[in-house]
Amino acid sequence: MTELAAVKAALKTQAVETPSWAYGNSGTRFKVFAQPGVPRNPFEKLDDAAKVHEFTGVAPTVAMHIPWDRVEDYAALAKHAEERGVTLGAINSNTFQDDDYKLGSVCHPDAAVRSKAVDHLYECIDIMDATGSKDLKLWFADGTNYPGQDDLRERQDRLAEALAKVYERLGDDQRMLLEYKFFEPAFYATDVPDWGTAYAHCLKLGPKAQVVVDTGHHAPGTNIEFIVATLLREGKLGAFDFNSRFYADDDLMVGAADPFQLFRIMYEVIRGGGFTADVAFMLDQCHNIEAKIPAIIRSVMNVQEATAKALLVDRDALAAAQRAGDVLASNAVLMDAYNTDVRPLVAEVREELGLDADPIAAYSRSGWGEKIAAERVGGEQAGWGA
Repeated sequence: MTELAAVKAALKTQAVETPSWAYGNSGTRFKVFAQPGVPRNPFEKLDDAAKVHEFTGVAPTVAMHIPWDRVEDYAALAKHAEERGVTLGAINSNTFQDDDYKLGSVCHPDAAVRSKAVDHLYECIDIMDATGSKDLKLWFADGTNYPGQDDLRERQDRLAEALAKVYERLGDDQRMLLEYKFFEPAFYATDVPDWGTAYAHCLKLGPKAQVVVDTGHHAPGTNIEFIVATLLREGKLGAFDFNSRFYADDDLMVGAADPFQLFRIMYEVIRGGGFTADVAFMLDQCHNIEAKIPAIIRSVMNVQEATAKALLVDRDALAAAQRAGDVLASNAVLMDAYNTDVRPLVAEVREELGLDADPIAAYSRSGWGEKIAAERVGGEQAGWGA
């Protein structure tokens, strides 16, 4: 197999999971902006996600969020997805929108609140059982705003206790994905602020606990690809939440702010053996001012292009230059791959998969956006509120 053929074959195996909440209304902490045609329920979210997969060919799963995607019959929801050519992916918990969680959820000083939060996580596992989902994704807004507000060590003990209970409840083929975020909404101390804290908890729990790297959840200048390389080396990278940010956690389209960073991350994924089904490549984005479905398609395309460039790195030449201590040659090998225009290559891959070479144009011609704007009138649009 030629090098180019190998790259194309790898790209055809890629899978990007889209988030149900990205199809709903979103905005800033001050205002949520409504758009015409936005889904009114989880079933309509899946209809839109199916369109992303239809035009990209590499978005076969949809991450769900509880309670935003709560329904009476989860088996029916999973069947609805399958009938449209997609399946349900990670089940995301929500322990940050109830009044009880003002001082935290699983780290709250009140045992009753902690118990409520754990019960919600058990509910999410029940939903996984009903839908066939393998991943429980956990992100906690827990933390403190002021020094002395609570005992930092005790909060870690409470977190460990809750995670252990949830871990024990997981099935043999299920896993826990623990996300971290260095600030917001807690401004003094966040209980899971970085990859090291998440890794320490997951390491103690066992093999079914893995770390999620959200590309927007780092301080400016953080070397995210180093984190990726380290977690892969330790066998603890479970998933990505792909997005972009310019300042704080903006949840913009992946690759929009720093496509070079996305390339570097994907190179370390490939270099470290992470380009497999064992690492979930999920989007976590909010499309506040742009049309939602085309924006998600664009994000999927950006991931594909960064992956193609990473696959084109001449690893033998890079290794030789590194062993020789040739700094400029080593950097040049990476830059040659990054500076390659891979859009024609990725377009060829789509055509070989029986798809249109330009997913955005194909979606526009489909009339789906106009159709849902005309039909989804009345009812309450989905969104996360503000």
